[in-house]
Amino acid sequence: MKRFDCMTALAKHLEDELVILSLGASVDEWYNAAPHMREASLFQQQLGCVTPQAFGLAAGLPHRRIVSLDTDGGMMFNLGILATLGNERPNNLFVIVWDNECYQSIGGPPTHTASGRVDIAAMARGAGVEKAFTVRTLEEFEAHCESGLAADEPYVVVAKVAGTVQPDIRRKHSDGREDKYIFVRHVEKTEDIVIMGPSEHN
Repeated sequence: MKRFDCMTALAKHLEDELVILSLGASVDEWYNAAPHMREASLFQQQLGCVTPQAFGLAAGLPHRRIVSLDTDGGMMFNLGILATLGNERPNNLFVIVWDNECYQSIGGPPTHTASGRVDIAAMARGAGVEKAFTVRTLEEFEAHCESGLAADEPYVVVAKVAGTVQPDIRRKHSDGREDKYIFVRHVEKTEDIVIMGPSEHN
């Protein structure tokens, strides 16, 4: 199963959701798979921060569906977030973990999930997230997208994807600072709120 195909399938179900996603090749793939979601997507740059930030956004905007596009490596950096989800039970957070069993952005050394003994979905269930599943086919993935986006409790899908990158796709041309402002202005516009006011000059 290819991550880009999963992203394309997910994108068809998204309209006014907000998306937080991890660094690496998945950024360019999402940029191409979901062009209508570019302003609504925050392209994160640190491992271990994606789902925690998505949780914070879900808590701050409880009426809005938030989607976290995390990675196996990123999730393993901060497993405590699973306990937070199980304890706090946000009803508007859908978490997808792209599990390619390697740290792709630094050359492909294996993550713990490559051993076959480490199961992120089982960890999530053990932390109190009842709706946590591992999928291996595109059909399974899309079915869980529909369920996850409609759920009234935290929902985690660990997608076992190939360790390859979609070839010949357009690179995202903005940097992290620009991405932040694009995302914040989108939230301000769609929520009719002010998050970052104008600069003050003395």
